[in-house]
Amino acid sequence: MPRLDVREIPPVNRHSKIHETFESMDPGETLTIVNDHEPKPLYYEMAAEVSAFDEESYAVRQEQPEKFVAEFPKRDA
Repeated sequence: MPRLDVREIPPVNRHSKIHETFESMDPGETLTIVNDHEPKPLYYEMAAEVSAFDEESYAVRQEQPEKFVAEFPKRDA
């Protein structure tokens, strides 16, 4: 499953890289994102703009003070 640690990507480029990676995935795959904050803005953006995003199966957990791991599943075809 695809995994992106966006903490290494400049903030201005993060969402475009995430969208690009998500679009290239197969249906049924899940994109795992590691971020330095809870990605609520990204969740709302994906829910509003990306019909393939399975928002009901989205999950996020905080592993460290500045390490959040979020699962962005892509709907089955």
